[in-house]
Amino acid sequence: MGAIESPTRIKLTVDQYYRITDAGVFPADARLELINGEIFEMSPIGTLHAGTVDRLAQALILALGRRAIVGIQRPVQAPEYSEPQPDLVLLPPRDDFYTSRHPLPEDVLLVIEVADTSLQFDRTVKARLYAAHGVPEYWVVDARSRTIEVFRSPHADGYAEAYVFSGKSLVSPLAFVDCRWTVDELLG
Repeated sequence: MGAIESPTRIKLTVDQYYRITDAGVFPADARLELINGEIFEMSPIGTLHAGTVDRLAQALILALGRRAIVGIQRPVQAPEYSEPQPDLVLLPPRDDFYTSRHPLPEDVLLVIEVADTSLQFDRTVKARLYAAHGVPEYWVVDARSRTIEVFRSPHADGYAEAYVFSGKSLVSPLAFVDCRWTVDELLG
């Protein structure tokens, strides 16, 4: 009897992903992300999630002004097999506001994911993805427990540093250490 072979997964490239979505295979309003060559359907955005993203975006925009672009649910292309859409991303200013291409990991100063129902996925799969692509800082905002997990010092397998902030703890992006908030100020 011969060896039993396992089926082979086909990893989609970003280009293939765009051809599939452009062909109308998925509904236009589907919340999809390409992560490591696989398409994930993300949960619908609830009110807690949406309000938390809006609150964080406003705080960042007011504090940073023109020093950074605050992208809201903006794709980041992590060639060749991933294009996550983080809830918030801080980018260096560019005259074209990244209209010529999606930001690449080397453009990113900070990625923030707000977790309402996706906490474990954000802590594991997305953390490894962002770290492997060299994103210098990644925050997971746990909207339910009102905490911010800060990941820094990326390497191939994840982040070397991880901190959890809550309540009156001060949190600040590495790229803008002059901008500080308490978790309570950021999350209301």
